[in-house]
Amino acid sequence: MKKLNNKIKRKVRNRKKLKDVGHNKLRISVTKSLNNLSAQIIDDLNKRTIVSASSIEKDVKSKKIKKIEKSTLIAEILAKRAKDKNIKEVYFDRGEHKYHGRVKVFAETLRKNGLKF
Repeated sequence: MKKLNNKIKRKVRNRKKLKDVGHNKLRISVTKSLNNLSAQIIDDLNKRTIVSASSIEKDVKSKKIKKIEKSTLIAEILAKRAKDKNIKEVYFDRGEHKYHGRVKVFAETLRKNGLKF
């Protein structure tokens, strides 16, 4: 119970800070499970997902690679799709996850591929 409550507290605290910073910007939301990682770029004003990428997609799932390499691949795919839609400036919402490991590698790869946050 305590671990769940800490995750919820972290998620609420993180989103509260981001609402002040990310006014009129698109949001990158990251969801991580034990085996998979998915991310989407969301327009909060219109409440619509613009671009998404996930490790469940056929091209990623067919490759037998480690989780950290998978998060790098997903970030590259998401950055490419964002460039196609002319998205350059976003803010990063890690949700309830700590900024280390797969989430950190994901964010750094997005920065390398041209997204600013």
